[in-house]
Amino acid sequence: MSSSFHCAQGRGQSVRPCRRHLLLSVPDVNEVVPAEPSADDARLIERFIERIWAEDGLADRTLEAYRRDLQQLARWLAGRGRALATARRDDLSGYHGSQPVSVRSMARRQSAFRRFYAQLARDEGKREDPTLLMQRPRMPRSLPKALAEREIEALIVAPDASTPLGMRDRAMLELMYSSGLRVSELVDLPLAGLNPRQGVLRITGKGGKDRLVPVGEEALVHVETYLRGARPLLAEGHGQPQALFLSRRGAAMTRQMFWTLVKRYALQVGIPATRVSPHVLRHSFATHLLNHGADLRALQMLLGHSALSTTQIYTLVAKEGLKRLHAQHHPRG
Repeated sequence: MSSSFHCAQGRGQSVRPCRRHLLLSVPDVNEVVPAEPSADDARLIERFIERIWAEDGLADRTLEAYRRDLQQLARWLAGRGRALATARRDDLSGYHGSQPVSVRSMARRQSAFRRFYAQLARDEGKREDPTLLMQRPRMPRSLPKALAEREIEALIVAPDASTPLGMRDRAMLELMYSSGLRVSELVDLPLAGLNPRQGVLRITGKGGKDRLVPVGEEALVHVETYLRGARPLLAEGHGQPQALFLSRRGAAMTRQMFWTLVKRYALQVGIPATRVSPHVLRHSFATHLLNHGADLRALQMLLGHSALSTTQIYTLVAKEGLKRLHAQHHPRG
């Protein structure tokens, strides 16, 4: 394929084609233009999503991520004139190679594909599973970010509790640190999920599993202050909202809203943004409990982890903290 681009030469020299422009003008013969997937592919995806929801009770966000991963694969395959049900191992390898993503996204994508094709193989008998020999990505081991107890104290007391929004923010920060909630559990918590008399929360966690979580006395005081002095004002004119924590518009708080306020208060008290994450209060809750001698199995129940190995990562966080303390203060550290 010729090109009209040329590179300028010195005086008296001939004009030659510019290699850089020439390469850019050559189309990639291996490029796949995504197309709309077939009705059969759409039906298979929805059947799969309904099945794993019924069997495993996966969270809505996980189901949506699986649906999105499979729809993207179906569009890519359609661009090659293929379908989900007829995809081969080299098709999936080609798709992975053409769609670079983070290691975590790759692991989730492969999980979706493995479960989808395993189910398809079970339903249709002798069909070959194209994911059987696919290599699993190596997940990097990253430790949860936890703050020191004095930093947590500064973060929690940062909101101006004389205003309705400040009362709400203080109550949310107190409750998340007191009970070790996930951000989604905090913002999705219904008003009926709090039992102030018994001092417990009924939490619906991952996979739709319920658990009872105790609430500390200090957190309970600030939640009740919010319920009396701020929530009625935020709910005014918006009917009877079911969420415990409301935005200024009377709707339930979102994860993004909570993340924004955590970052704002962290910067306000001098905590660098690099040391803060949406779950920083949950991670600090777990780490501080272990530092004070909490039982690992009890912590697993409080956090709502299905596997103890997930909880054990916090023992590494605690050990790293002890190493830093030793290096900082020991005369021969």
